[in-house]
Amino acid sequence: MRKNLTDAELKFWNAVRAHRLMGLGFRRQLPIAGYIVDFACPEQRLVVELDGSQHAIDENTAYDAQRTKRLEADGWTVLRFWNDDVLKDIDDVCLHILKVLGKDWP
Repeated sequence: MRKNLTDAELKFWNAVRAHRLMGLGFRRQLPIAGYIVDFACPEQRLVVELDGSQHAIDENTAYDAQRTKRLEADGWTVLRFWNDDVLKDIDDVCLHILKVLGKDWP
């Protein structure tokens, strides 16, 4: 588990922590199914992964796909966002999360 957040993780965490995103409770660095996920909303069984450029490398892409498959098999929905998307448009990232969860933006 990492103590230091990347810039994208910090921006996302500031947007969702303390139930700031429509009352949803997010946790960071949560162990699930033998993996440590970036962020999770346990009540909704939602995992949010923030990916840097290293995730575009073939071997990392395969590992990410394996992780996602395992988490989904355990009933979790996995959303992945590029760090750049979070840094440039956090509102769109949050709207997408709410849309996937079937929640309307106020």
